[in-house]
Amino acid sequence: MVNLHTALQTQLLQAISTGKISHALIFHGKCGYGTLPLALWYAEKLLCQGGNENCAHKVRSLQHADLNFVYPVATTEEVKKDPVSADFRNYWSKFVSENPYGDGFDWMQFIGGEKKQGIINVAQAKEILKTLSLRSYEGGYKIMMIWLPETMNADAANKLLKVLEEPPQKTVFLLISESPEKLLSTILSRCQLIKVPRLGRLEVEEILIQQFDAESNLAAQAAKNAKGDVSLGLENLLFKSEVFEELFIQWVRAAFKAKKDVSALQEIFQWSQQIAGWNNREQQKKFLSFCIDIFRQALMQNYGLDDLVFNQIKSENFKWPGFVKFIHSANIEEILHEINLASMHIERNANAKIVFLDLGIKMTRLIHAKEKIEEN
Repeated sequence: MVNLHTALQTQLLQAISTGKISHALIFHGKCGYGTLPLALWYAEKLLCQGGNENCAHKVRSLQHADLNFVYPVATTEEVKKDPVSADFRNYWSKFVSENPYGDGFDWMQFIGGEKKQGIINVAQAKEILKTLSLRSYEGGYKIMMIWLPETMNADAANKLLKVLEEPPQKTVFLLISESPEKLLSTILSRCQLIKVPRLGRLEVEEILIQQFDAESNLAAQAAKNAKGDVSLGLENLLFKSEVFEELFIQWVRAAFKAKKDVSALQEIFQWSQQIAGWNNREQQKKFLSFCIDIFRQALMQNYGLDDLVFNQIKSENFKWPGFVKFIHSANIEEILHEINLASMHIERNANAKIVFLDLGIKMTRLIHAKEKIEEN
């Protein structure tokens, strides 16, 4: 495991050594920044004071009896009614082992609930209270780790208010949150916020090499545009975006045709309906992020920044060199603005059919914008 966020680790170790241990911490940052690995590291230091290697191994393998987890769940083919975290314990262990930088979307795909919205429900809140009513198995701290607590529904959140304010002795809550602003203000006021920053490029590169067996040259390229996020680095590395790539090609091709052939608007309509039919807003947003990245790559290629280009459309049915000539200073800003605007509307539950149709039609104008040539 790569040693991450050393400044925060020093701060947390100092709190342990001085006995100033907060009963409730929120590790705030994107999952790809390593919030979960950092929280697990802190749990290990709390539970295994004195450097007990056997204890540390149990924490790292998620088998320590006093380390408890709650995470968003949904009904699946295996769990058809009243799901709780315990129903997915084996999935959780495997998920954390394989990719501790994964986010909620990755988790829902992992358990087979990709078309569902994962939540932490009131039944899980009751399980938390029941677990914390028991004594520590090993006589030390008892830790309750809540991953993505912003997915708690109102009933669950209200159920936990009292125990968060007055937890049992030597009980510590560790909340790992991407969006703490979505939590009840009464929960936020009971917790100490630890802001986890994005990782450095070299840290992302090292993680891709050590934990995901990436070749060093590929890891270096993938880390360049990862924005300090291991999940983005993995996407860059694996580039498992065949569906996204095909949809991007359909969109751009129809946008080019629309100038001379109005029937291309029907293709854009069908394109927008296909994406809107996914019934998963996170997947729709990820597609838009993919499009933003491809347009940026095309701009850099057009301006000769070949060393910064690592993602490009390689389909035999798409002429990448011809496409990049159409992405330049006269249209890139507005293209990215419109895609970001569409992503914001999707985030706010706008009608996806309208959002993607509007975006698709706007591209028919933007893709044909003429680059201004400065005269000497």
